[in-house]
Amino acid sequence: MQLPDYAGGSIVNLIAELERRLSGGAPSPGLHPHLAATIPEAETYVVLLIDGLGAHQLGHPAASTLAGDNRATLDATFPSTTIVALASLATGLAPAGHGVLSHFLRIKRHGIVNALKWHRRGGGDLAVDPSGVLPGPNLWERLAAAGREVITVQPANFADSPTTKLLYRGARFEPAWTVDELLDATTSLAAVPGRLIFTYLPQVDLAAHTGGQASPAYAGAVGLADRAWAHITARLPDGAIAIATADHGHIDYADSAKIAVSKPPGAVYGDPRALLLRGERGPLIEWAADLPGTLVEDPGDLFGPGDHPTLPDRMPDLALFADEG
Repeated sequence: MQLPDYAGGSIVNLIAELERRLSGGAPSPGLHPHLAATIPEAETYVVLLIDGLGAHQLGHPAASTLAGDNRATLDATFPSTTIVALASLATGLAPAGHGVLSHFLRIKRHGIVNALKWHRRGGGDLAVDPSGVLPGPNLWERLAAAGREVITVQPANFADSPTTKLLYRGARFEPAWTVDELLDATTSLAAVPGRLIFTYLPQVDLAAHTGGQASPAYAGAVGLADRAWAHITARLPDGAIAIATADHGHIDYADSAKIAVSKPPGAVYGDPRALLLRGERGPLIEWAADLPGTLVEDPGDLFGPGDHPTLPDRMPDLALFADEG
């Protein structure tokens, strides 16, 4: 099992590298020198986050510009899911440092919570303000304290969502109603020195989950991301550098690969590819014994360095990884 390289080869280190350049320090190490050398020094940095477009997907014919400009491959977080990765980018910390350990997250006194949509598993309001979930100061707040302006350019309908409140406390939110508006805002805002512009494209992930990678919608979404990258790099003002990256990749799997399991003798959360289990170890190990997966009996190292105060309540006792395929 390969763990994320939080010493310098992950998306956590990418954002830490930019924080170090803009402010002089960061709570996590920057990129390994050979990776840092792929990013020129700049006065303003633009991060184009393409949700769901992993390095292995750059072979798609519609991704030719992105593939041609690819300089390196970084590790995603574990788990490699949107809310965990974006929380790491918003804090510059591994999951153990910011406390958002999984898509379905165990929160003391509230049970299992959908951390992306911020409601209880199965529905139901959650009486917890998402804006206070991540530790402070987060990345955006630290950069602001250093005199840098942080602007996130996002689809306008995300403006008041729980996810935005959770992730972007301290950042200026720039809404865009169309992709053209989003791209124009990104390049125009980058003209001011001393900024970090964080632009989010959700289309690839949405198309991959709804139609799969063989669908016309997926090809269209990859093509849109490719054109977005070409647009930004062609119109980037002097003194600004753009970096495209992803929160995670995506793979297709058939309905026949989905397995219904009996209710475990304890709490189960995480996501279907990587179940997090909490409870009495003996019965949980027995429950998992015949399932097609790998049981991790000491899962603490999976979440990287950090000591968020909620870890005793959120950390699983065991983890179960589904077998490939």
